[in-house]
Amino acid sequence: MSLKNLSAFLRARKWRPDVWTVLLLCAIVYVWFRPPAWVSDLNQSAPELQVQLLDGREVSLRQLRGKVVLVNFWATWCPYCRHEMPAMEEFYQDYRAQGFEILALSQDEDATTVVDFMAREKYRFPVAMADASSAAALGGVSRLPTSFVIDKRGVVRHKVSGQVHYARLKGLIEPLLAE
Repeated sequence: MSLKNLSAFLRARKWRPDVWTVLLLCAIVYVWFRPPAWVSDLNQSAPELQVQLLDGREVSLRQLRGKVVLVNFWATWCPYCRHEMPAMEEFYQDYRAQGFEILALSQDEDATTVVDFMAREKYRFPVAMADASSAAALGGVSRLPTSFVIDKRGVVRHKVSGQVHYARLKGLIEPLLAE
């Protein structure tokens, strides 16, 4: 049924949504654009994780000590991952000078796809390809996106299962930057 036919059908039926239908539609739209995420408070030492960034540099969590680090597991084919990335980029640009770092670990199978995606979207935070050991080292990743927040001392403080947004990042990261 085309949009024109649907519109004619609804006019013929004199369909008028009640307040509950409108509220339900608003809730569906809200969840689509800002789905729920579950934040777990952790207090465990960060693993000895070392990865090769897509630009060829090697980086380890040990090298990032003294910074607050968001380790984000994502994929180019994941719609929620793609939706959270503009907020991650904005937060990265706003807080990088204060000691915040992102390490985005892509679950894609092809690095060329990831490089092309990052260039097209103009994201500048560091990205590496994830493997089974990197996800397992942080306690496992059962869904995408999943993020881990590591404090300046190298302690994994939070696990976020689901999409992050600017306000959520601010609430989790700012207190750790102030420590």
